[in-house]
Amino acid sequence: MKPQCNPHDGALRAAVPIENLLLSVQIDGSQGTNRASGNRPQIAADNDVDAIKAWLARFLDTKTTFDNYRKEAERLLLWSTIQIGKPLSSLTHEDLLVYQHFLSNPQPASRWVMRDGRKFGRADPEWRPFAGALSLTSQRQATVILNVLFSWLVNAGYLAGNPLSLSRQRSRKATPRITRYLDEDLWLEVKLTIDAMPRESARESEHYFRMRWLFSLLYLCGLRISEVVGNSMGSFFCRRDKDGEERWWLEILGKGSKLRIVPATNELMVELARYRRELGIAPCPVPVENTPLLLPIGGKPRSMTRGAVHAIVKQVFERTASRLRLRGEAFESQAERVMQASAHWLRHTAGSHMANNDVDLRHVRDNLGHESISTTSNYLHSSDDKRHAETEQKHRIKW
Repeated sequence: MKPQCNPHDGALRAAVPIENLLLSVQIDGSQGTNRASGNRPQIAADNDVDAIKAWLARFLDTKTTFDNYRKEAERLLLWSTIQIGKPLSSLTHEDLLVYQHFLSNPQPASRWVMRDGRKFGRADPEWRPFAGALSLTSQRQATVILNVLFSWLVNAGYLAGNPLSLSRQRSRKATPRITRYLDEDLWLEVKLTIDAMPRESARESEHYFRMRWLFSLLYLCGLRISEVVGNSMGSFFCRRDKDGEERWWLEILGKGSKLRIVPATNELMVELARYRRELGIAPCPVPVENTPLLLPIGGKPRSMTRGAVHAIVKQVFERTASRLRLRGEAFESQAERVMQASAHWLRHTAGSHMANNDVDLRHVRDNLGHESISTTSNYLHSSDDKRHAETEQKHRIKW
């Protein structure tokens, strides 16, 4: 029998994953005070758990988004029902202000936080919704995601109103700039860390060239980790521009199953050729090739996991931080910042550096795939060629 969380029984119960959550009719949302009435609902859900599942079903094809959205919706639902004894569909704006404060210090820890800083699987009895208190950045991200949830439930005719709408209107006045990126100095330090990697043995050499190739992909193309592990070398193609010059491109199937083409600059193609030679394959890929963009050490013909690629990137950042700390206290803040970085920071770094180097913002947008390209623009090759030339000229890795 699945465990039931009842906040009215007086016991200190641990929070459980949403798939194991059984709620009484008083708090399951079927009678929520914010439920829409008088309208025809667009979803079949009649309680908060089913409504959240209907919302999450839209993101099943994008694992990272699904996991992040489920995490935030689950945390709020568990807090609402266990901590304050209210259904999610009865929450008010004031309740959510209390919840935002809760995120900075989830208490009691035995109910909400995984012990000893460990991470347990969702099926483990030791699982908890939090690994610890959320940073200000993570708190803001949680609010953004919950805004998306509440807005969708209102549009679906499940809720009468969005209790976060007042916060959302206030935040529009001052949208924060992207801060999770490496400035030019720190980016140089990261490249120096990679360049200092040993390469005397064959295995060390393979590690070195794979790292150069990975960071070239993440920076020159602004790829997400999921796009690195989910695409193959057969996605490279070459075409002539109006002046007869051959230009390489990389077609990426990205977030939301959207296709985009990214300029494969001369620098990128040189790194690709070096990496492929190290693997013992021809320097240039062919269209039918299914070789993953990044391979495990040893050249095994299979894709790497996102977790493995994330660990590789973090290792470089940690080594960079260690080098900086050896220079003394004056470099401690730089070391701390690079320790916070992740692979996604490199995507932000690519966008920031392109913008700062006067690459047309429309080209930055298309390179990163922030918006889908209309059908008509598929025929505007001159625009694509201009984007390629400007990216080639102004966005360089400079190993």
